[in-house]
Amino acid sequence: MQFIYPTFLWALLALAIPIIIHLFYFRRFKRVLFTNVKFLKEVKEETSMRSRLRNLLVLALRLLALAFLVFAFAQPFIPQNQEVKTGAKSVSVFVDNSFSMSALSQDVPLLEKAKQRARDVVRAFNVEDRFQILSNDFAGRNQRLVGQEEALALIDEITIGPAVRNLSTVTARQQQALNLGQNDNQAIYLISDFQKNITDLEEWQDSTVDLTLVPLQTVQERNVGLDSAWFEAPVPLLNQNNRLLVRIKNYSDEDLDNVRLSVRYNGQEKPEGVLSIPARSTLVDSVNININQPGWQDVTLSITDYPVQFDDQYHLSFRVAEKIKVLVLAPGANNRFLRAALEGLGIFAADFRSSQAIDYSSLSTYQMIIMEGLPSISSGLANELQAYAQQGGNLLVFPARNAELGSYRSFLTPFPANELREFDETPRTVGTINTEEFVFNDVFENRSASLRLPTTQGNFPLTSFGGRQEEVLMSYRDGSTYLAKYRSGLGHLYLLASPIDESTNDLVQNAEIFVPMLYKIAISAGTARPLAYTIGVDDVVETIHQVNAGGELVYKMRGSGEEFIPEQRIVGTKVFLSIDEQLSEAGFYELFLNPENPLDHFAFNYSRQESALDYYNADDLSAQLGERVDLIDTADDNAISSEIEERSQGIVLWRWCLILALIWLALEVLVLRFWKVS
Repeated sequence: MQFIYPTFLWALLALAIPIIIHLFYFRRFKRVLFTNVKFLKEVKEETSMRSRLRNLLVLALRLLALAFLVFAFAQPFIPQNQEVKTGAKSVSVFVDNSFSMSALSQDVPLLEKAKQRARDVVRAFNVEDRFQILSNDFAGRNQRLVGQEEALALIDEITIGPAVRNLSTVTARQQQALNLGQNDNQAIYLISDFQKNITDLEEWQDSTVDLTLVPLQTVQERNVGLDSAWFEAPVPLLNQNNRLLVRIKNYSDEDLDNVRLSVRYNGQEKPEGVLSIPARSTLVDSVNININQPGWQDVTLSITDYPVQFDDQYHLSFRVAEKIKVLVLAPGANNRFLRAALEGLGIFAADFRSSQAIDYSSLSTYQMIIMEGLPSISSGLANELQAYAQQGGNLLVFPARNAELGSYRSFLTPFPANELREFDETPRTVGTINTEEFVFNDVFENRSASLRLPTTQGNFPLTSFGGRQEEVLMSYRDGSTYLAKYRSGLGHLYLLASPIDESTNDLVQNAEIFVPMLYKIAISAGTARPLAYTIGVDDVVETIHQVNAGGELVYKMRGSGEEFIPEQRIVGTKVFLSIDEQLSEAGFYELFLNPENPLDHFAFNYSRQESALDYYNADDLSAQLGERVDLIDTADDNAISSEIEERSQGIVLWRWCLILALIWLALEVLVLRFWKVS
């Protein structure tokens, strides 16, 4: 047997007090005169013996009562298998409040049971111990140690939230808080359903901190969720059916046959059909969105699923421009067919400029830049165009018949792209179109033999360096490249191997190929803003709003019933926002300086990390982590406090000491009351 507070044992010296009182207590007798005391002698001796026996019994009872009262304050315990650490403790309790904890455990949500377990843990320790109460929210006020009463109040305030953390991140946060305390005895408790996708404690090796897991079991639920959505084309277009692809996952072990998909757009909700999804599989379905006005568009996809509903909606926000901005750089007069194609279609807003009169600062505002017939490319223009492509622009190059190969080589090499070789005047005909690539995908419904392919009276053969990662979009019959695509950063470079003047190349006269080629290249932008962000994952977002004025600017965000000021950082003309944990509701949010003039739109969704309802039970955790951690099985609701006490302090005996002290005092009262000495 050991004692938590052995210094209280010095109080056993107080046992000398009742002994001294009994030894030096002399009872005064009243003298009574009798005529004859011969018959009283035996009675006196017998009464004195009984009195002495009663006094010794009362002394023993008082000594026992006082001794066990001292033992109760010293808090004796019997150590278990593990070593019991005495003294004040610092205890960190994590309560998992993610969406998965809203599932039912018999008749109550898991979160309510987790909060009760947390209260049991706190009450199992002493009032002088210090506590940290932590949830997935990682609030600043939870990064400190508090007393027992405040810890219980913090537990009551925990509610379900969208944040979700890996348990290794949680334990690191707990250790950080415990190290701020003054106590060397440290303990960590994790109360969670221990989903497999967040439980990553394999690397736990800290022997200075006691780690205890308290797994909670849920009633196994089925779940199907909207995983993600994206447009088939890189840029949604005005007055067209834009195909939106939707990925839906069935996370359960049973086939689901009645999953209803609907879309809410432009203030109206429209059903899209009923889906059947096999167990543990993914289905990609499509929805057509017809956009009839430019500007910001908000779309919400929904499915019908119960009881897990946090992943049943997916929000998207995107901006549709009225025109596709195109810049054409040429040394003089533009090709009349190119001009007609760009100006004849209502979707293009073409700007024709001389290569000598370029505003480099405006290049980023164009979705496509066409270089038509430039004899040479200056180093300054080359650098600006490379930066433009790196940031997501689309660059289409039609070389001049008299192109200076040295300047073109200096321009193409950094992308990297294959280089132009000496002009070859051999006539050639295009033989193959790559209809698997985005530019020509879905352009021709039925490619028949009557499709007229371009012919050239000469071309610049391209080098074939393996490291240039060339993607051939059109090729000659002999296999050489006619139109090539190269990825550069977030953008693309498209290079035609032949000039487009009419005497050399008839591509511009072939509208069924040339017009859709221009259109698809223009919308293949590499910098398409994400359609949606994830709460707790995408902490930093870049806005499309560009800063043109100096001074202090305070951006605000509003939506889903809340308004806040995000942390903001301005780099050049770009604005970056740090969302951190300021968002708690999925939905649509506006960025503004003036409430009447929104600057940007965002769609935020809940994380899908907890959609898969796969858990570790106590046996799984024990097999996985072994003796590095302790486990408390909470099947018996009434025994958890005593089990925690036994694990943290051994078999606690102070309650028995207090009970025995009261028993001895009660026996003393009974002896004094009913043992009369005549």
